[in-house]
Amino acid sequence: LLAVAEEKGGRLVAGALNLIGGDCLYGRNWGCIKQYDSLHFELCYYQAIEAAIERGLSRVEAGAQGQHKISRGYLPSLTFSSHYLRDPKFREAVRAAMSEEQQQILYTTAMLAIKDSPFKEDPSEHLAKQGIVVGKAEDEDE
Repeated sequence: LLAVAEEKGGRLVAGALNLIGGDCLYGRNWGCIKQYDSLHFELCYYQAIEAAIERGLSRVEAGAQGQHKISRGYLPSLTFSSHYLRDPKFREAVRAAMSEEQQQILYTTAMLAIKDSPFKEDPSEHLAKQGIVVGKAEDEDE
């Protein structure tokens, strides 16, 4: 567990909670009592990266959602979860919705990584590690 906090005038004003895994730091919760310029990024991203480097961890997982993370070096990554839905009709409705949404998620993940990546390197390798293969459109000239 890694807690990062900020005080102003001797008063706790913000904090971030991270979980430390085998090779990864997982950012999970953030809170503040009022808005401070760039404090969210300092506590949740920059301090997390610094802590991961100090501990020899290979990566930082900043959590799902947030296109604003891309410009700070967090390329989109797929996340997974498992849920048991007791009601068979509800379970089937959720399965059908997730099936339809899956292709859009893959497309959006790839497009955001390609379009908004702050890195010089092509993000195709990052995407391929998640099973997303990016190739030329069929109508592109060779």
